[in-house]
Amino acid sequence: MTDNIAAGSPASDTSMPGDGYVGDPEVRAEWDNRYADRQQLWSGRPNGALVAEVAGLTPGRVLDVGCGEGADAVWLARGGWDVTALDVSGVALERAAGHARDAGVAVRWVHATLTEAALPPASFDLVSAQYPALLGTPDAAAERALLTAVAPGGVLLLVHHAGMDTQQAHDSGFDPADYVWPSMVAALLTDDWKVEVNEQRPRVAPDGGAGAHHTDDLVLRARRLR
Repeated sequence: MTDNIAAGSPASDTSMPGDGYVGDPEVRAEWDNRYADRQQLWSGRPNGALVAEVAGLTPGRVLDVGCGEGADAVWLARGGWDVTALDVSGVALERAAGHARDAGVAVRWVHATLTEAALPPASFDLVSAQYPALLGTPDAAAERALLTAVAPGGVLLLVHHAGMDTQQAHDSGFDPADYVWPSMVAALLTDDWKVEVNEQRPRVAPDGGAGAHHTDDLVLRARRLR
């Protein structure tokens, strides 16, 4: 499936590729276990910030980073977008592919971490990352991968839960310092980018699903000028 993306082939079907996962196997196992614990982890409806920010955009090629069970990917495909959706969890992708088949839309599914996926650079009109669990590294690999994927004239939309980036490490093992937050991506933007939105706002949250208790979003929307 990754080869198809690199070749620029159309989204011809919603079938899942073979098990060609690219990335850290521990990260894959962690998320597979999280999804396997529940029949449905998320609400099944598109994220509110995505719906609001995409309203004025002309559909083109979109990369959905951390697509989960596919609600955003299916919604975008229904809206005329040519969708590539990426996730580390094979369990999530199987569910997402099923939802796409049920909706009668085509999506390219990529089973990989963002930093290891063989995505064509500068080729997506929209890169959407809604509450992604992107691990930070000293070389800012994940942040740079998000930016690199955006085509000239395209938009990066990164949305996260407000306040999580300043929390202390949890007893459960979750440490916000391990992850990428919108401010870290914004810090890498050069004169080649125009920041269109960089704010905290009340979250339009669908009912149910993990994360529904978060009330505010951090929204970064930046357009690549060249």
